[in-house]
Amino acid sequence: MNALPIMLGALCVYALGYRYYSAFIAAKVLALDDSRVTPSHRFKDGHNFVPMNKWVLFGHHFAAIAGAGPLVGPVLAAQFGYAPGLLWLLAGSVLAGCVHDFTVLVASVRHNGRSLAEIARMEIGPVAGFTAGVAILFIIVIALAGLGLVVVNALADSPWGTFTIAMTIPIAIAMGLYMFKLKPGSISGPSAAGVAALIACVVGGRWVAVSVMAPYFTFNQHQLTILMAIYGFAASVLPVWLLLAPRDYLSSYMKIGTIAALVLGVLIVHPDLKFEAFTKYIHGGGPIFPGPVFPFVFIIIMCGAISGFHALVSSGTTPKMLDKEKQARFIGYGAMAMESLVGIVALIAACSLHPADYYAINLSPEKFAALGMTPVNLAELSSEVGENIAGRSGGAVSLAVGMAQIFSGIPGMKSLMSYWYHFAIMFEALFILTTIDAGTRVGRFLLQEFLGNFYKPFSNPSWLPGAVFTTTAIVFGWAYFIYTGSVSTIWPMFGIANQLLAIVALAVVTTFLVNSGKARYAWVTLLPMCFVVTTTMTAGALTIRNTFLPLARTPGKAFQGYLNTSLTVIMMAAVIIILADAARRCWATHRGKPLPPQSGGRPEVREGVPQRCC
Repeated sequence: MNALPIMLGALCVYALGYRYYSAFIAAKVLALDDSRVTPSHRFKDGHNFVPMNKWVLFGHHFAAIAGAGPLVGPVLAAQFGYAPGLLWLLAGSVLAGCVHDFTVLVASVRHNGRSLAEIARMEIGPVAGFTAGVAILFIIVIALAGLGLVVVNALADSPWGTFTIAMTIPIAIAMGLYMFKLKPGSISGPSAAGVAALIACVVGGRWVAVSVMAPYFTFNQHQLTILMAIYGFAASVLPVWLLLAPRDYLSSYMKIGTIAALVLGVLIVHPDLKFEAFTKYIHGGGPIFPGPVFPFVFIIIMCGAISGFHALVSSGTTPKMLDKEKQARFIGYGAMAMESLVGIVALIAACSLHPADYYAINLSPEKFAALGMTPVNLAELSSEVGENIAGRSGGAVSLAVGMAQIFSGIPGMKSLMSYWYHFAIMFEALFILTTIDAGTRVGRFLLQEFLGNFYKPFSNPSWLPGAVFTTTAIVFGWAYFIYTGSVSTIWPMFGIANQLLAIVALAVVTTFLVNSGKARYAWVTLLPMCFVVTTTMTAGALTIRNTFLPLARTPGKAFQGYLNTSLTVIMMAAVIIILADAARRCWATHRGKPLPPQSGGRPEVREGVPQRCC
């Protein structure tokens, strides 16, 4: 199968979805109105509530949501063939994922930028609010661990990639100081300088890798985990304009530019997909994930189709920086469509490898030998990229090799394979780290809101002692899982947790629509929720039975197995409670019972005049 018709078809699906479906949701379902005062203006504090240019905010939001999921998920799901992942990426994003991100963002804006757990409390009730808060804290820690593990595996013993990623921090700080303090509102100049500096770091990274500086940028997995935890702490505590927003904005240039270049590369090179549409592993027994294509393709591929983690960003940093309400369509629906395109490109890049080479990269030598396959181009690829790529599990390395092959297939680029490979590694790490820093900050907000119910100062996100304490707790949680886990244990748990959070978010926004007098449009979020409930609950039960409980019976792994089992059961039970409470609230609203005092149907501020929100 040639990749050209797949790419052209995907672009048409995204264009039609944004042009018509998102316009319908914006006008009819959510009734967006720029005359409403957004939280960024109402609570402007220069620290967390800051009105942002819509392009800068799109960059931050896209960089924050686009983590490991759209890159690694489709690569790992390639064991089922290219067709299951392709269909889920397209249908899931346009009908579920984009809707999920868009509606959660608007719901948070209408609730003064509050978190998903707080919206659940206001729309459904205190039981759902408390349960959602507990579940989200568990889920966000596991999600960040799944994202971070990919970075650790990709950058381990790679001074070139580590140097490039490290340099994005001072570049971003310099951009933040210039854009927000020295020349407020200036974008084009620092943006161009930042991108140029980042490209220089990619090129200069090769010199670092072979120079006397190499030992200072060579770390193993455990060392990288500690360094990443330190970075996540700093990005969460520092003012959003100093590091988080400019780094995400800088990363978005590289991300969107690289995706555009990859799409162009596919259109020029139109590589052949070496994988079948459906492999023999669709019924189970795959070497990467042993489960069948249903339901596991729906938890292996998350962020490119629908991702609950996005709800934390859409109800975390982004609603506190939205300048005008109608921009929510461009940022919420548009950024998710862009991320799904990333998943399509990743799938094409992975499936352009020979299956034997793909498995040789993603499996340990022992597991690969058991398949009875012979690598085709593995030795040549290792030589061209300048690193041994065999046995580098996690999906990141195989994706980087596939991307480098596409780029080097462009006329005149063949001799630059090693640069393209390390550029791709940097590109992947940027994708993931910008999600980790934003996710850690969102987790800090969530934990502060939760603890604020017991000690009032915690509810102020600018209170430094509270910020330090909650950030430390969040960082320690996800760093522990990375330090002790592996792809085979963390990624399934990440997928289940992530999709359970999507169920919670869709249940909350469905209730928000019903309470806002939009019950006739509630199918927009209700139907995706029902589908994700079916797939995720099934995958959760099978994973507990076939993966976590056997792990608990393995010597030396008992604690990890029981911990994974317990957390998964707790999260699934919490989601069931929230679904039941949401159904109760929707039925009560349908029967004309009084609405909660701060629900979506309550008065909003519109230029100082009380108005109904819909």
